Amino acid sequence: MNPVQSDKESVRQGVREVYGRLVEEGRSCGCAPSCCSPAGESVGGTSVAESISKSLGYSPEQLAAVPQGANLGLGCGNPQAIAALRPGEVVLDLGSGAGFDAFLAAGAVGVRGRVIGVDMTPGMVEKARRNLAAAGFGNVEFRIGEIENLPVADATVDVILSNCVINLSPDKPRVFQEAFRV
Repeated sequence: MNPVQSDKESVRQGVREVYGRLVEEGRSCGCAPSCCSPAGESVGGTSVAESISKSLGYSPEQLAAVPQGANLGLGCGNPQAIAALRPGEVVLDLGSGAGFDAFLAAGAVGVRGRVIGVDMTPGMVEKARRNLAAAGFGNVEFRIGEIENLPVADATVDVILSNCVINLSPDKPRVFQEAFRV
């Protein structure tokens, strides 16, 4: 492996480890590791994850529409606010984590639409699948994979969501090539 590939893999592995620990420990983090705390921890009667998400522009209705445990407070914004999703669309959620944005997208695209969540952290995909089983969304699936090598067929997606994930990639041009491909 050449030094550049080695550095990229080192970054990727570091990100995988941090997010793996977050899901294993049940923590919420927002955009800065210094604010990490237990996801269920309450601040003024509101969970840390819910408080973070409200500050990012998610509505109380959106927070109530997802399975418990899907919102880990890990994003940096609310892609639903600008995505303008329509019924019947196929949505790809890059770095889907425990499924928060994927579940919100599922409601927007309806039963004729479909949502594919992709995350490279096995623990996150497992948690998302458990949340999916509990919630019973029939139009959502979660796949393990890297956003630089999406496990998605060519030209099959209408909309791509990313909530503070592309910035974690050590090969951003490759992410955008993959996004264009799918």
